[in-house]
Amino acid sequence: MTNSKKEFPLTKSNYKLLIAGIVVIVMGYILMSGGGTDNPNQFNPEIFSFRRITLAPLILLAGYGLVGYAIMKKTGE
Repeated sequence: MTNSKKEFPLTKSNYKLLIAGIVVIVMGYILMSGGGTDNPNQFNPEIFSFRRITLAPLILLAGYGLVGYAIMKKTGE
């Protein structure tokens, strides 16, 4: 039997990218939140703002893409 050093499948750079992706995802969900009203009989058009309908989903997709890249990135690069 040979003594082989056990290596983790992800490196430090992978974990940094993973954490950055999670932060971007959290920012996307924060941008998407809000716009509600306390009165159920009153409509708030703010729920259909550019930030909630377009910007936040694009940021979420970028965050999920970054997480996927962080997991799939080869070690040693």
